[in-house]
Amino acid sequence: MADREAARKTFDMFDRNGDGFVTATEFQQAMVELGDRHYTVGLAEAILKTRDGNGDGVLSFEEFYQRAQDV
Repeated sequence: MADREAARKTFDMFDRNGDGFVTATEFQQAMVELGDRHYTVGLAEAILKTRDGNGDGVLSFEEFYQRAQDV
């Protein structure tokens, strides 16, 4: 997902309210819609925490994109 445009499209799918950040609830809802019906908010919080570079509890596009580059 190194392509910035593709990463932006994916990020926007998770950023449900369009505020530029992905919360654990938004992440969980998107994962459920993608078919993982057992995805909990707690799991989403744990995953976001590993990618949240500044520790503010949400994922910005830049944090998302940087982590996508690492994969």
